[in-house]
Amino acid sequence: MLKDITFANPWLLTLLVVVPLMIIWYLRKHKRIKAPMHIPSTEMFAGYRRTPRHIIYHLRFALRCLAVTALIIALARPQSKLSSEEMEIEGIDIVLAMDVSGSMKGEDFKPNRLEAAKDVALNFMNGRLNDRIALVEFAGEAFTQTPLTIDHNVLNRQLAAMRTGLLEDGTAIGDGLATAINRIKDSKAVSKVIILLTDGVNNKGSIDPETAAELAAEFGIRLYTIGVGSKGDVLYHDEHGQPFHAQADLDEALLTNMAEATEGGHYYRATNKNSLKEIFDQIDKVEKTKIDVTQYHQTKDEFKPLLIIALLALALEILLRIDN
Repeated sequence: MLKDITFANPWLLTLLVVVPLMIIWYLRKHKRIKAPMHIPSTEMFAGYRRTPRHIIYHLRFALRCLAVTALIIALARPQSKLSSEEMEIEGIDIVLAMDVSGSMKGEDFKPNRLEAAKDVALNFMNGRLNDRIALVEFAGEAFTQTPLTIDHNVLNRQLAAMRTGLLEDGTAIGDGLATAINRIKDSKAVSKVIILLTDGVNNKGSIDPETAAELAAEFGIRLYTIGVGSKGDVLYHDEHGQPFHAQADLDEALLTNMAEATEGGHYYRATNKNSLKEIFDQIDKVEKTKIDVTQYHQTKDEFKPLLIIALLALALEILLRIDN
């Protein structure tokens, strides 16, 4: 579907001024050839009617003007631009792997680590409407919550459904990453990204986290790891609502090594909700910059119909001259 028309040589359109000059010349010439004649009465012309010859005489000039107009516009090379909706622009595929272990109930983030992370992740996803996103959750085991999709209604519902206690407790970082890799490894997207968020150390699962990171690098996946949680004692409430404190435990060295094993990967540390939001904003800007270079516009020359009109008009004018 045509979106708009542009011209490869727009300066040639200034030549269209020739057409009104031709009309002025024609009108002045036609006026000069009418010689003045004084007659006592117009009764002798009472039955006079214009013949087809008079009509043809003016039609030839109209055809000449049409031919010149069409030819000038054709020389300016009008081009149609296809609408962006019809373009196949490859985007970014993103997997968000979220830790839903019991430690994510820590209240150093308000209302707790998991809910704060879900809120920030929701804003991040809603700002990337053209990218496919998948959700993976992990604790002592890993599970795909949502495969790659651009349906944000589904993503929002599934993200809201994430909670602690539904999976075996523990922190299987390697299994979480491996599950995320499995969701994105066959993607044909320009950029494949995994964002892994956790607050603990790897203490469960069958896959070594660093081995999983090397596998991500083999598939051309960029890994961003985010460690959440403040340092020191963290407030928790047990299932009966009783408060207790636990020491924060985060393997930053592991998360750093995992991210740096992939090209362009990076480790971030979030100690509160605001810093977590800033991290997602940084990732958002970096990945948007990468996708911008894939956009393109396709044009198509539209001058051929104008050339045909010009040639037909000239041919018809010549034929009318021969007949007269």
